[in-house]
Amino acid sequence: MRLTLATRRSALALAQSRAFARALEGAQGGLAVDELLLVTSGDKTQDRPLQDIGGKGLFIKELEEALLDGRAHFAVHSIKDVPAELAPGLVLACVPAREDPRDALVARGGASVGLADLPPGARVGTSSLRRAVALLAVRPDLRVEPVRGNVDTRLRRVEEGAFDAVVLALAGLKRLGWEHRATEILSPEVSLPAIGQGALGIECRDGDEATMAVLARMRHPETSICVAAERAVMAAVEGNCRMPVAAYAVREGDAVHLRGLLADPDGTHLRHGERRAAFPADEREAALLGRDLGDELRRKGGATPPRA
Repeated sequence: MRLTLATRRSALALAQSRAFARALEGAQGGLAVDELLLVTSGDKTQDRPLQDIGGKGLFIKELEEALLDGRAHFAVHSIKDVPAELAPGLVLACVPAREDPRDALVARGGASVGLADLPPGARVGTSSLRRAVALLAVRPDLRVEPVRGNVDTRLRRVEEGAFDAVVLALAGLKRLGWEHRATEILSPEVSLPAIGQGALGIECRDGDEATMAVLARMRHPETSICVAAERAVMAAVEGNCRMPVAAYAVREGDAVHLRGLLADPDGTHLRHGERRAAFPADEREAALLGRDLGDELRRKGGATPPRA
């Protein structure tokens, strides 16, 4: 059996797609996975913030088109790039085991430089409104500025002195073998992870039972349930790239701890919420918990969410 996966061409996308493909081949005897490498709209435009060009969905648009027209059987996404509503005719076939979901600071000056060590007025690069809100809540003196580009591009901007530091997903650094570049790993109490951060979402055509049966082998129940709760928060607040929104669910024994964050588009009116409950039996139950938290965050007020 041969299947074709669609993936972006970036180093990180290739690393995580190829790791997933090799694991899938190991789980399904006689399977061979081919690659369809694509450049997405989000990759093509690097000189403007995501919220000005259409949002994170631009990182999956061309991959979804390849699924719908039959060029690929499945696509490997960072699930934090996947909108709450999928394109018609497509489904999330599985969510594999999650990598570390935390954010990481990469600063000039050596491995011991943390957020507290940055000089007053230091320039910190991030493309995420969520991260900007988190950083300024701890260090309001920082100059948080937008930065686009792949992981290696952002790291190079620090090395060249354009920024004193950048904040990146630790999962991406680990998948590229660059975990040692992190000068501080930010706790969820400092920077609540993005919805689905560290997890992959494997998308395929609805009704492609043969492909879905193979992909189901890679489903990780705990990750799937936690990510379903987080994505339900996003759906409830109508989250998009113009809103600082975060949600992070983690299993604690027989319980789940779900935390959420929402702010107005300009970073003001920050509100938090959380839920502790018995660990959900499935994604549907997890989504109910996430929607309940999202509804609470939305009811706490603030501006009407702008359209992406």
